[in-house]
Amino acid sequence: MKKITKIVTALVAVFAVVALAACGAKKDDSKAVHTYTVGVASDQQKEIWEKVGASLKDENIKIKVKLFSGYTEENPALADGSLDLNSFQHVAFLENYNKENKQDLTYIGYTLISPFGLYSDKKISKPSELKDGDTVAIPNDVTNGGRALQALEALKIITLKKDAPASPTVKDIKTYNTKIKIKEIQADQLVSVLPDVTAAFINTNYVTDQMHTTPKKSAIYIDTDHLDKVSKLYKNVIAVRKEDKNKADFKKIVKAYQTPAIAKLIEATNDYPAWDGAK
Repeated sequence: MKKITKIVTALVAVFAVVALAACGAKKDDSKAVHTYTVGVASDQQKEIWEKVGASLKDENIKIKVKLFSGYTEENPALADGSLDLNSFQHVAFLENYNKENKQDLTYIGYTLISPFGLYSDKKISKPSELKDGDTVAIPNDVTNGGRALQALEALKIITLKKDAPASPTVKDIKTYNTKIKIKEIQADQLVSVLPDVTAAFINTNYVTDQMHTTPKKSAIYIDTDHLDKVSKLYKNVIAVRKEDKNKADFKKIVKAYQTPAIAKLIEATNDYPAWDGAK
């Protein structure tokens, strides 16, 4: 009987140790650092995301930032799991990517809206100086190219068809009020072709990274100077895979991004914070 009692006592002790170990493991797991990789397309956005990451240390979240040189790799990398999030594109770009590639990437929060400017290499000083025969270069992707066409319409240089889609193409031009030539160029190559055209619409990240200037200093026209004419489709977002949309850590990441401190950093880069209540 004593022998049985000793065995039972020993088993109870073993179970107690296992239970404590399990509790300890669970506790340790709750404190484990979760690492996520975010893809960006500019040095300035890399710096901003590094600040976001620094603010998440107490949440046991680590952010790794991967810098890309263009706009073509970030979404495929997100779709195949190489990235956990990306932060480089606006809503229109994301929707077009999903449509063309049969994907269902989504977004979990707004980040910024970036000025989209028209630039000229000393050929003209304002859009009204464009004349028949001049060449204007625009991005060759549908969404940024569409934004350029909408700007040209706002400037009354072209007129778009009434049934033109939210992201129009050159085929949606009804009338050339000034008979310019429109040249479609890959977005990250527009700076290099600027000397060969009359003017070019260039995304701000390439203006800062390649031209080492800002829209306010160098653009002859900026569409965000007329924000009421800029579609909400051009608000930049934090994109994720659809199945991760409600992930608790990602909600914390959005909250860490959408702060007054990050808003100031965005404004310092000549962009505008785009989330509700940012201003």
